[in-house]
Amino acid sequence: MSRTVSSLTLAASLLATGHAMAESPMLWHGESLTYLYGQNFRIDPAIQQTVTFEHASNWTWGDVFLFVDSIWFNSGATDSDGNHGFYGEFSPRLSFGKLSGTDLSFGPISDVLLAATLEYDQNDGSGTRDNRNYLIGPGFDLKIPGFDYFQVNIYYRKPDGTTTPSGAWQVTPAWSYTIPVGRSDILIDGYMDWVVNNKGDYHANLHFNPQVSYDLGKALNLEAKHLYVGFEYDYWKNKYGIKDGGYVSENFVGTTDQNTASLMVKYHF
Repeated sequence: MSRTVSSLTLAASLLATGHAMAESPMLWHGESLTYLYGQNFRIDPAIQQTVTFEHASNWTWGDVFLFVDSIWFNSGATDSDGNHGFYGEFSPRLSFGKLSGTDLSFGPISDVLLAATLEYDQNDGSGTRDNRNYLIGPGFDLKIPGFDYFQVNIYYRKPDGTTTPSGAWQVTPAWSYTIPVGRSDILIDGYMDWVVNNKGDYHANLHFNPQVSYDLGKALNLEAKHLYVGFEYDYWKNKYGIKDGGYVSENFVGTTDQNTASLMVKYHF
């Protein structure tokens, strides 16, 4: 897995504030900007600051989610790729229910989709670490009481670049849950990437990445509603598919399991 920093949040508030698109194949869309500051990252430099742009949209044929991270490592980084990088994902899904005009719901499943993702990692402006991963497989939208949404995508992930030379299977649930608190809300959303099998030197790994935030803009009755403050938790067992205690470089010693949190400010617009 080529992730440099945790991402991929489909916030329920972003969906709720999306702009309706009358007489258009785009039914709604919404965007957000997020700032993160965290320490104690593994493999990469320990201190990171990230600015993330996210877009989510719903279409007559399915949905789209994309994001781009701009990451600044601490100034004392010894990473040979430099102290600034980019990471992004583009994730369209085709809805078989929408395309066929058929209700495909059964049990807790509300729709069946074809899900795909392109992961792109460029660790610095020179392109010295230019990695891509291609993911495709079935997706399922679920109706679970209390959740704003819950989806599960099952991918076959195929690398292209300097990452592992063979593919692996990955299960990715994503969710959002809103808790009303006084005049505002607490939002708990996030995702988990679980690569379930080993492929050569690429080890099975699990990346759990929820965000917990409070809608400060709504609480203060500001014009900038949906201004969230909170934290992002990041647990990644066998980060980048490197077995805990495995070789990273001559300058790296210790666990490859990441367990940290970042302060977060997010604005939906």
